Amino acid sequence: MHCSIEIFLDGTWRECCRLDVDSPAKGGAGSASLEYYPEYALEQTARVSMRYPVTFDFYRQPKWPAFLFDLIPQGKGRQYLLGELKLVDGPGADWALLCAGAFNPVGRLRIREANAFYQRQLDRHDDAIWHRGFELAEVLARREEFVEYLQVHGMLASGTTGVQGVAPKFMFTLGLDGLWHADGALPDHLASKHFLVKLPRGRDPSDLKILRNESAFVRVARALGLFTEEPPQLHDDFLFIERFDRCVTEGRVLRFHQESVASLVGQVGFDARPTQNEVLFALREHVSDPETATVEFLKRDVLNLAMGNTDNHARNTAVQIIGDHVRLAPLFDFAPMNLDKEGIARALRWKDMDSRELTNWGDVLNALSLPEKEALAVRKQMSAFADSVEALPSVMRKHGVDDDIIQARHYPIIRQVEQLRELSPSGAGA
Repeated sequence: MHCSIEIFLDGTWRECCRLDVDSPAKGGAGSASLEYYPEYALEQTARVSMRYPVTFDFYRQPKWPAFLFDLIPQGKGRQYLLGELKLVDGPGADWALLCAGAFNPVGRLRIREANAFYQRQLDRHDDAIWHRGFELAEVLARREEFVEYLQVHGMLASGTTGVQGVAPKFMFTLGLDGLWHADGALPDHLASKHFLVKLPRGRDPSDLKILRNESAFVRVARALGLFTEEPPQLHDDFLFIERFDRCVTEGRVLRFHQESVASLVGQVGFDARPTQNEVLFALREHVSDPETATVEFLKRDVLNLAMGNTDNHARNTAVQIIGDHVRLAPLFDFAPMNLDKEGIARALRWKDMDSRELTNWGDVLNALSLPEKEALAVRKQMSAFADSVEALPSVMRKHGVDDDIIQARHYPIIRQVEQLRELSPSGAGA
C-alpha cells in the first residue's frame, strides 16, 4: 500500500514523496520504501526528514522511516480516530491512523490521503459550524456550541503528533477577528497567531498543579538563559502555548520543519528508549552549531533533574529548520511531572559504553568523547551554570512556582550545583 507525503513550501502544499509499505498490519516493523517524486527532486532540496536528503534514488529499509511516528496520532487524538475508524489499538492500526490522522501535524508535512479523509469528515457537518469563531470567554466556559465544535473538529483539534501525550490538547488559531477557531478553519491570510492549548491530564488536584506550574517553569528556564519562546499563559484550567513551528508575517503563514529527536535516532514506534548519549550524538550530527546545541541540551537536563521534570522522552525534544539553519527547537513540555500521580520516571538516561547508568556530570561529559577544544568549552559553560542553578529557589519563587515545589527541590538543586562546580577547568579529566 502507498500514500503521498506533502510539504508546505512558498505558501502552498506540494506533493514531494511516495511512501510504500509492504505489510501495513505489521506497523512500523514492516519493510517500506520512500521515494521523492522526480519533478520535486528536480526543483527542491527541502527534505521530509533530516535522515532523508532529497535524491533521485529511493530509500528501501526493513522498517518504516522513523519520522512517520512524528505524524501518526497519539494520546487523545489517537483514541478519537480509532473510534471513528472502528479499529483496535496497536501497531497494526498505525497505517490507517497515518492515512486518516496526519492531515495537519506540527511542522510542514502532511499526508495527502489524510487531508482527503478529513475533508470528507467535514462534509458531514453544517458548514456554518466550521466557520464559527469563539470569544475567549466562550472557550473557557465550555459553552455547548463550543463543545459541539470540538466534537466536529476533534481530529484536527487533538489528533496530531504535536499534541501527543495523555493530557487533552487542542490546536487553535487566533484570527484577525479576535476569535478562536479550530486550527485549519481559517485561511492563512486571516490568521493572527497559532496556539496549542492544554488541559489537565485528569481530575486529580496534582494534574491542575502540574499545568498551573508549567508556565512558571518555562519562565524560570528563560530567566536562566535557556532557549524558550513566549511562556504559556494560564486561563482557568486552559494553558495557552503559542506555537513556534509557525510564524505569521505580512499576511502569510510560514510553516517550519520540526522533527523529534526520536526521529533523528531512528526510533520506530513509540516504546523504544534510546540513551541520552544516543540522542545527543544524533542531535550533534544534524544541527548547524553542535557546541551550542550540546550545552543547551545538557542545561535542559540539569534543570529536569533539579526541578523535577521527569517526562524526558525522545518526543519532548525536537529540531527545527529556520532558513538554512538547523537548531534545537525551543524548550517545551517542561513541567513538574514528578508530581504526576501515575509516577512518571525518566525515560532517557545517560549511559557508559557498558550500558551502566551515569548520574554524575563529570562522568557524562567524559563519556561524550567530544573533541578536546570543544570538550573544554562545554565543561567551562556547564561549570559556570552552577551559579544560575544555585539561584533557582529565588528565581522559582520570583516567577510563581508553588512554594511546596520549591521546598521539595532543595536537595536535588544542591546535588546539581555540587556536580557542576566539580566541572571547573582545573578539574578537567579528573
